[in-house]
Amino acid sequence: MSQDKGVKALIVGPAGVGKTTLLRTLDPKSTLFVDLEAGDLSVQDVTVDTFQPRTWEECRDLCVYLGGPNPALPATAVYSQAHYDAIAESMGGADALAKYDTYFVDSITVAGRLCFRWCEQQPESFNDRGKKDVRGTYGLMGREMIAFLTHLQHARGKNVFFVGILENLKDEFNVTSWELQIEGSKTGKELPGIVDQIVTMQFLDFGDGKPVRALVCTQPNVWKYPAKDRSGRLEQIEEPHLGKLLAKITGKGARKAMDHTIPTQSTTATEAA
Repeated sequence: MSQDKGVKALIVGPAGVGKTTLLRTLDPKSTLFVDLEAGDLSVQDVTVDTFQPRTWEECRDLCVYLGGPNPALPATAVYSQAHYDAIAESMGGADALAKYDTYFVDSITVAGRLCFRWCEQQPESFNDRGKKDVRGTYGLMGREMIAFLTHLQHARGKNVFFVGILENLKDEFNVTSWELQIEGSKTGKELPGIVDQIVTMQFLDFGDGKPVRALVCTQPNVWKYPAKDRSGRLEQIEEPHLGKLLAKITGKGARKAMDHTIPTQSTTATEAA
């Protein structure tokens, strides 16, 4: 019970709402930024350690380094002890990660695209006659993405924030719903069971005609946004500040989480209220 397990959360929101800028609300000295989108223009002045994987192979190598080895896997498998040993040595060893409390992964949507491109080139994506087999591609991608996310979910003692794009979809009956933008359906369906928290970042209008950014953290909510609070400590609407959010989820004081936070000029939901 004394072990710090870390918070695993998915932050979703439409493109342009400012999800990446949430990096500013974390302590840059204890945060590792995994920049998959190359969309760091909004946080280019934040002095934070950054990895920029550009292929699915690099994503898996980084994943095993951050999450550690899975002792249940054979030496020939990805995320095994052998895989970890080969990667950790070139990365500087496990001690190099001791300074980090939080991994900020932006974004899972782009990770899905890299995974899909890699899966398209694998033998499972072709039938016996050498023709493309789309079902094989999506099946392989689902397994790869779930293994990737589950491995990071087991990064004990680390907070992991996955960022994803949220889109509004309409089905054949003209019923709209908000869903995670990612290739395939398996990842989107299973991800809620992997992470502890699901938070939607969106502009909300509190009746004064001046929408402000806020985090929607619980369901049911009137906007029908994806949300999940396994901690049971969050209000339905929270300020867009991950340092304060972590403090509430873990029950620890917010002062330490905010010591090195870079101030932002944006209006918050709390200020508006």
